[in-house]
Amino acid sequence: MKQKLKTTLAFTKNLFTTGAFMETSEKVEKEICKHLSPEENTLVVEYGMGHGNITQNILKHISKTSRVYAFEVNPDFCDFVRKAIPDDRLTIIQDSAENVKNHVKQEVDSVISSIPFTFLSKHQSEKILADSYELMRKGSYFSQVLYTKFNFKKFVPVFDQCEIIRLKHFPTEYIYHCLKNGKRKELA
Repeated sequence: MKQKLKTTLAFTKNLFTTGAFMETSEKVEKEICKHLSPEENTLVVEYGMGHGNITQNILKHISKTSRVYAFEVNPDFCDFVRKAIPDDRLTIIQDSAENVKNHVKQEVDSVISSIPFTFLSKHQSEKILADSYELMRKGSYFSQVLYTKFNFKKFVPVFDQCEIIRLKHFPTEYIYHCLKNGKRKELA
């Protein structure tokens, strides 16, 4: 209970960075990870690691030879997860998702994100989505959790197929599952 209160305070204090005022629910963690591949040697990129709740769920779903590159801008969250999740498959990158191409040089099998697109500029959003699409292999998913469905329109022009899942509880959370099948038209 003490850790949960600390987490809620940390998220609220950093609302514009985290886009959340509490940790994600178990329903979100399960839904956002549903397209992860159990195959060997996959690479998952996570944006907005926070305190690692989704990170732990990703690690449960991937093989022992797979890897997670988790991006987080908050140094306190990075330090917390380094201590809380001592897993050799996890690489914590204290940087913005905008810089993913500076750190990831190979094809990505999945992107899991909880970054606050609501608070990002149009340019930031477009860069993150376009760079992610470029790095993703054909047949992979970009899965995003947000408290609103209004950002869905930012994803639709970038990805080849998008769906939105509404998880009914308080607060209502939306999961966007966006597929790259390699048939996208080039963005102008």
